[in-house]
Amino acid sequence: MSHSHAGHHHGKHDNTGFRLALAGVLTLGFVCFEVLAGLYANSLALLTDAAHNLTDVLALGLSWYAHRLSSRPANANKTFGYHRVGILVALLNSTTLVIIAFGIFHEAWGRFSAPPVVDSYVLISVGSAALFVNLFTAWLVSHGSKNDLNLHSTFLHLLGDVFSTFGAIASGVVIWLTGKYWLDPAASSLIALLILWNAWNILGETLTILLESTPADIDMSKMVEDFLQVEGVLGVHDLHVWSLSRSLRMLSAHVQVLDIPISQANLIQSQIRDVINKEYGIEHCTLQMECEGCDNGKLYCEKV
Repeated sequence: MSHSHAGHHHGKHDNTGFRLALAGVLTLGFVCFEVLAGLYANSLALLTDAAHNLTDVLALGLSWYAHRLSSRPANANKTFGYHRVGILVALLNSTTLVIIAFGIFHEAWGRFSAPPVVDSYVLISVGSAALFVNLFTAWLVSHGSKNDLNLHSTFLHLLGDVFSTFGAIASGVVIWLTGKYWLDPAASSLIALLILWNAWNILGETLTILLESTPADIDMSKMVEDFLQVEGVLGVHDLHVWSLSRSLRMLSAHVQVLDIPISQANLIQSQIRDVINKEYGIEHCTLQMECEGCDNGKLYCEKV
């Protein structure tokens, strides 16, 4: 049996926590200002943006907590560590985005029939300030978000705000030029569609990870071929590939070889790990070496 986990980086120390906290404080302060401005201007677009910003505060807080918790090392009760905490936060963030989007649709529908008068000057000026704040907070959270689904879901929250505030500014300009107040709920509806699209993508990825599905970019047929190309490998079965988080993938397999000394089997294991790491980026690899006659004929284990 071979078990490799050279890729574990527990307790990673960086300034992600500080950046999340700073982004949260800035966003919360601006939410209060934007609500007052939206009520004064009678603008659904501004109130919509404020509501989305408020969920961002929650998302940032949860991401900050998940980041701290995921840095804890594995222990007897959590032998895989706390990597899934970030996935649960991403699931919660995406769910709140869906709820917010449908709430916006509901309010916008009512305003289409009787559009209220909107103060376009306030809409444009406050929207411009919101755009600056959202761009800055999105930049703060963008570092490291590519390989961390927790950070990525929060980044999409903030990036959605960038587009929503841009939509609010655009609707304010058009309302100022044309006097068509129905453009305010129209802009809100477009913002809601964008929010819903982002939420759907994150929701799908989090469910894929929680269901321990094979990562979408991994071709299992090709992986089996790569196993068999290693000299000394006769077959492979009980093959499993899954993810603990977006960047941490796991593999386990039973590998059939000739009845050879343990030292030779270790060399084969090392070669397999090198191939799997190079071709698929999987560093956490558990391999059980078996001699001829042990193969149960099943590539994927059907036991539950």
